[in-house]
Amino acid sequence: MAQFDVHRNPGRLKIAIPYVVVVQSAIFDASRHRVVAPLVSRQEAVALNPRFNPVFVVEGREVVLHPLEMTAIPAERLGEPVASLAAHGDDIIAAVDELLTPAYG
Repeated sequence: MAQFDVHRNPGRLKIAIPYVVVVQSAIFDASRHRVVAPLVSRQEAVALNPRFNPVFVVEGREVVLHPLEMTAIPAERLGEPVASLAAHGDDIIAAVDELLTPAYG
């Protein structure tokens, strides 16, 4: 599984969060876990900020990146990827960077 691969959400909130995207660098592929960010259904998303919450289409569904809910989950729970957002990697990194930057406080 590669950075920016999209997987179906293996957790209990599959309706609101149908997918997760792997955000961790390949340098940590030996880890048993993957850091993922939720891709929330567009209908469930609130207070969208285009830089922090970019919108993507996965399997015909509009989903919104939600970096505030990033988590690590065991790699074996992810299953096969259903899409890749590698073409949007810069947008995803910018959103995560926005979360971590000290520029605001």
